[in-house]
Amino acid sequence: MSTPPVERLAVIGCGLIGSSVIRAARAKDAAASIAVYDSSPKVRARVRELGMADAVFDTAAEAVAGADLVIFAAPPAAIGGAVAEAAPGLKHGAILSDVGSVKGAVAEAMVAAAPEGVFVIPGHPIAGTEQSGPDAGFATLFDGRWAILCPLSDDPDYRAAVATLTAFWQALGSNVELMDARHHDIVLAVTSHLPHLIAYNIVGTAADIEEVAEGEVMKYSAGGFRDFTRIAASDPVMWRDVFLLNRDAVLETLGQFTEDLQALSRAIRRGEGDKLEALFTRTRAIRRGIIAAGQESAEPNFGRDKK
Repeated sequence: MSTPPVERLAVIGCGLIGSSVIRAARAKDAAASIAVYDSSPKVRARVRELGMADAVFDTAAEAVAGADLVIFAAPPAAIGGAVAEAAPGLKHGAILSDVGSVKGAVAEAMVAAAPEGVFVIPGHPIAGTEQSGPDAGFATLFDGRWAILCPLSDDPDYRAAVATLTAFWQALGSNVELMDARHHDIVLAVTSHLPHLIAYNIVGTAADIEEVAEGEVMKYSAGGFRDFTRIAASDPVMWRDVFLLNRDAVLETLGQFTEDLQALSRAIRRGEGDKLEALFTRTRAIRRGIIAAGQESAEPNFGRDKK
């Protein structure tokens, strides 16, 4: 057997992403041993029942003791506090990373809370579902998906730590990209945060239209609205944190979207079919590009009908 990229892994937070990291690391021999901590006693009890990890601890400091890599999978606004809780147990040279969808603010919080002698490397696997909790994770979640790492230093020892973390995510099945934290937050505002904000708003608007009963919304949901409801079912605490921590990039992107939406509204009002068709043709090409990049299924109905 090949040597795993990480000898001892600790995961702090065991929701969808945290539990998927644990399952993938075990299934793909990415870590020799796995320790877990979650702030919820119920979650810790469930992790013990599922037998996912080698050990489940009642404090973060105990869980990270001796760990070579610590993955913080808590909600974005809670990661700084989680690092502070774990700090007394961290060994010199440990690698600290996270899985959050915001990097700038989270990176600052991690660095501020981390003790000297550890390597903080913010990270973000671009993968997930609308489900949450330790039962929601699965070992293949990261297969073929991108994991973005946002290095904060170019020191040789730090580069070696980045190489170790890269090897870990590759072992979990991910493609790895290095990116500046600020650029990450702009990219994700476009590709993830704004779509979620729109989905939350559309579903909320549908529920508020008095002429349409709630039962009708559920009964007659076509594919488009149904897909919006899937996105809008995502963890509300996590997405609250995302929008507050990445507010500048989200508001900038939302401003551009609002301008484009107003232009689209004018085209509809004026009967400018050529402008509508040109936009729809361009966006269709983007969809096909996503499929060609292997980031989505080309099967009808996203392959759902086979499940």
